[in-house]
Amino acid sequence: MALPTLAFCSQNNGFASPVTLSAGQFFWGAYLMTNTTDRATGAFFLVFGALLYFVVIPAQIDGGSGSWVLPATIPNAVSIVMAACGLLLMLKPTNQRGHNTQDLMFAVMYFVLLAFGLFVMSYAGFVYTAPFIALIIMLLIGERRPVWLGIGVIGLPVIIWVLVAQVLERPLP
Repeated sequence: MALPTLAFCSQNNGFASPVTLSAGQFFWGAYLMTNTTDRATGAFFLVFGALLYFVVIPAQIDGGSGSWVLPATIPNAVSIVMAACGLLLMLKPTNQRGHNTQDLMFAVMYFVLLAFGLFVMSYAGFVYTAPFIALIIMLLIGERRPVWLGIGVIGLPVIIWVLVAQVLERPLP
């Protein structure tokens, strides 16, 4: 017995053309599975977040030192948000166009900048390195408003320092 079909109109270069899908294809997502890159990325972050939560964080973070916030609280929260966002991206991929070479080069440049910043941070320390990394990234993305530059260059490193070094009582590099 054949399943009933559903008819849609898809846009191909400005012209509508009918697309017929069976009910099974529609309900199991065949019509929505056109963006496999988003689904693969979502699956990666879902698995990565779950691995962080269940394997890496318990193995790398001790039970606590008597502070009112457990050391694993923030890493666990970040891993849960990462996994949840990965699941959402798998379930509802975007309709974005593919990225061009210039976008890829900017992503590579940011990655290299962050890797270099982490390298310098291991020698000079967070307090001296983080404001410069933040300033360079903000200028590269085009931020020129002094208030936002001040918040990003001074405010965010101070907030990170307070949360990690003071509240969680953990050393920063």
